[in-house]
Amino acid sequence: MSAMLTSFDARTAEVLGELAPTPPAAVDAAAEAAAAAFAAWQASSGAQRAALLRGLADGLEAARETLVPLADRETALGPVRLNGELDRTAFQLRRFASLAESGVPFAFTDDPAVAGAPPVGHPAMQRVQVPLGPVAMFSASNFPFAFSVLGGDTASALAAGCPVVVKAHSGHLLLSQAVFGIVQQVLAAQGLPAGLIGLVQGGGRDVGVRLVRHPAIAAGAFTGSTQGGAALAAEAAARPRPIPFYGELGSVNPVIALPAELAANGATLATTLAGSITLGCGQFCTNPGVIVLIDQLQPGLDAKAVNDAFVAQLAEALKTQNPHAMLTQAMRAGFEGGVAHWAEAGASFLVREQAAAGQPPRPVLAQVSALDFNARAALREEVFGPSSLIVRAASVAQALQVLQAVGGSLTVTVWGAQAEGDDVRALVRGAMAIAGRVLFAGVPTGVAVSAGQQHGGPWPSSSRPETTSVGDAALGRFLRPVCLQDAPAWLTARQGQPL
Repeated sequence: MSAMLTSFDARTAEVLGELAPTPPAAVDAAAEAAAAAFAAWQASSGAQRAALLRGLADGLEAARETLVPLADRETALGPVRLNGELDRTAFQLRRFASLAESGVPFAFTDDPAVAGAPPVGHPAMQRVQVPLGPVAMFSASNFPFAFSVLGGDTASALAAGCPVVVKAHSGHLLLSQAVFGIVQQVLAAQGLPAGLIGLVQGGGRDVGVRLVRHPAIAAGAFTGSTQGGAALAAEAAARPRPIPFYGELGSVNPVIALPAELAANGATLATTLAGSITLGCGQFCTNPGVIVLIDQLQPGLDAKAVNDAFVAQLAEALKTQNPHAMLTQAMRAGFEGGVAHWAEAGASFLVREQAAAGQPPRPVLAQVSALDFNARAALREEVFGPSSLIVRAASVAQALQVLQAVGGSLTVTVWGAQAEGDDVRALVRGAMAIAGRVLFAGVPTGVAVSAGQQHGGPWPSSSRPETTSVGDAALGRFLRPVCLQDAPAWLTARQGQPL
């Protein structure tokens, strides 16, 4: 018998409860139940899908007074943050309900026949979309509502016509069970099969690997570490019938701050950036983990002196921050280990206070040269927690080399790009080459759920850079195009509506 799974109070380490891991036969049963529910759900109308998604949103909101305190005990994220996240989760569910209702999953291309021989002539064709099938969804640790049981992956998969089997995260087991109880109530109230949304749980790799390997599973969706996502992606690719695996993984989210912008607004930007670095105790996938400063000489501006002043301002601003406890003891150990790796790789520390015993971590700020950053892989690894690494570049060309060394990131922020010029164009081009989202104001923490959002980038930030896990386009991950050529009139008349 596998060891019991334990839910802990994130602040005190008090045991809140123990749950049994899902046995192998039950993992298989969840996948098979999802497969059994697929035929009817893929044929469902936009209105039916919308009714379920809105019912789930209503259920979450109705249980707010129970769910938020439970989430706070398991994650230490605080009631303000968690209430806001519950609101976002309900918003996502309702947004995908509206997308389904308006026909987005059923969009089609009508390409009438053209008389004559190829290549000009061609038969009548319609390009339609069909759901992939049951999706294995892996919950994230740092968003116990928005990237968990009823998070964006679940909402977008259901809107696309796909059942979901959720792998609960071990960092908020009791919350996952409570939310799943709401799911079961809503499914029963709407007369839908219980297998349409399933839940499994396990502390190691066994449950997740078994789920991804199950032949009924048609796709995987994951938010978490690069190491964990890479392992699951490899499993998905190694199946006798490989499946797509949409992993949102690690990211260092460089911020490039041009000297002129810092000369004008350095103090304000330092305060803003310090808040972003420590927001949620640094446990955001968009945490600004690398700050690139360019010491290149400029007419009328001592760039190095400006950058030195900004670094001092940022260090002072960070010292006033008081992060809360991290999500789990394992994450705290990982954070401290990552900071130690920076030290081993030669980083110099500007802020590194030792936290008192039993207290949350203190913010960390370190600094390296661009040459060292580019040469030492340990400096480019994500350190998940309230920390950031300043990289001093001697020129724009060297800053671009820093971006190339990063390789892939969810975001890059460029401060000071308002005036067009060769250097600015080069930096923006370099940012777009490695990131899914490029910001020109503000900070990268905070990801809007909208039509224009892109939350995904080149490896290692995601496994599929052409897709997004946030925003309207997330729905497209779970649809597959099919061309209907010379189809009968009854089929073309459906205009993309499911069979």
